[in-house]
Amino acid sequence: MQSDAVVHVIDDDDAVRESLEFLLRSARLNVKTYESAAAFLAARPPGGSGCVITDVRMPEISGVDLLRRLNELDSAIPVIVITGHGDVPLAVEAMKLGAVDFFEKPFDDEALLAAVRSSLSKNADDGKRRAERAAIDDKLASLSNRERDVLDGLVSGHPNKTIAYDLGISPRTVEIYRANLMTKMNAASLSDLVRMALVAGILDRRQKS
Repeated sequence: MQSDAVVHVIDDDDAVRESLEFLLRSARLNVKTYESAAAFLAARPPGGSGCVITDVRMPEISGVDLLRRLNELDSAIPVIVITGHGDVPLAVEAMKLGAVDFFEKPFDDEALLAAVRSSLSKNADDGKRRAERAAIDDKLASLSNRERDVLDGLVSGHPNKTIAYDLGISPRTVEIYRANLMTKMNAASLSDLVRMALVAGILDRRQKS
């Protein structure tokens, strides 16, 4: 992890921005804050080091729009997206655009710090990545066909009612399948499940299909 790397925090909510700044500085990380994506883009050269933490819902330029802009600039800076409850479809879209992680509010401070440190690290352990992918593939193989159908619906950002309609089953049955696959995948939350799907390449395959 580079000692001069900066964590760029973008959020139009003053309280959230200040809270994140305090958390990151307490972990001895360099922090810069911005009240909008436009302010960040105006202040930061595309090739700078560090990572970005951005809210997904912001006026003018959203977190998703920011990712599109960074892609246009060929910026390789890692982006972590913060979402509100019910914003999973936006988080999925953000991950398809290259976000390295996302967290739903309220998020776990230590989990966020771990994601930031991982993003700042320039020496990613490829062996660990391969082992994680293999472990996730094994878990996916344990799912029934219907559990896999429900998983596909969840990572597409669909609510239970939509998944139930598409599969011709009841929302309650979807809840049961969802609980089963969360257990089999050892996922602590829906965001955890979507992250696993990203590692396994499910989102990439669905995007191409």
